[in-house]
Amino acid sequence: MPKIIPIKDLKNTSHISELCHVAEEPVYITKNGYGDMVIMSLNLFEKMQKEIREWQEVEISEQQIQKGETKPAIEALAAMRRKHGV
Repeated sequence: MPKIIPIKDLKNTSHISELCHVAEEPVYITKNGYGDMVIMSLNLFEKMQKEIREWQEVEISEQQIQKGETKPAIEALAAMRRKHGV
């Protein structure tokens, strides 16, 4: 379940930092009862950024497949072996 806290609670920075690390998910901040911001630990942010990059690579690969910009695996592996002297 997501953690949701009012903006006034941000005054206690040590508690908020601990909450972000313990929750291991974004913490939603509300202002006047409405969503305003999201905060998270640096570790979680970096993990999410890595996942985004990986999904972007998958999307690029799918686009290349649809455009026919691929080679048979045997050809690709042979080229890699030649390139790396394996």
